Amino acid sequence: MTVSVEPATPARWTDVVEAFGRGGRRPDSCWCQRFRRHDCPDNRTALHLEVSDGPLPVGLVAYHDGTPSGWCRVVPRSTLPGITGNRALQRVLDDDPDAWWVSCVVVRQGHRGHGIGAALLRRAAVFAADHGASVLDGHPVDVGVVRGRPAPTALFTGTVSIFRAAGFGEFGRTVPTRPVMRQRLR
Repeated sequence: MTVSVEPATPARWTDVVEAFGRGGRRPDSCWCQRFRRHDCPDNRTALHLEVSDGPLPVGLVAYHDGTPSGWCRVVPRSTLPGITGNRALQRVLDDDPDAWWVSCVVVRQGHRGHGIGAALLRRAAVFAADHGASVLDGHPVDVGVVRGRPAPTALFTGTVSIFRAAGFGEFGRTVPTRPVMRQRLR
């Protein structure tokens, strides 16, 4: 099994779509827009514009044996109003203009359990560091303390286990099931 992770450049747009799996067929799916604001007709168009027109890739695409199998958004925290304006997160986060954030981790069904999520996060840390980030943070779900099974839609921010596997440590919680995790980059 080979896993590689590459920046989501305009030439890789069809791979981004494929990495979203079944959700990639619906323009009104989240498309990694939960913490953003846009004026586009739908979320898919908004992400397509970000990938096509951004000065820097806004995410990474994972390939499992050459097949697009995962995605993660990795951007400066300051570009995500849903993070910077979240009162629960404001109680935990420091005011660091160089902090970056992983807001979304998607691994397609059929490709899970192969280390793709952790590979995305490890590459996200390198990508963020290469672009001047001081830290890389995320807000995954701690499935170990969730009562019952978490709804699949709740897992879009990733899970504690993949963050730990990628070298992140917990430094706070907004609620019992939602740690804030960090990897120091400098």
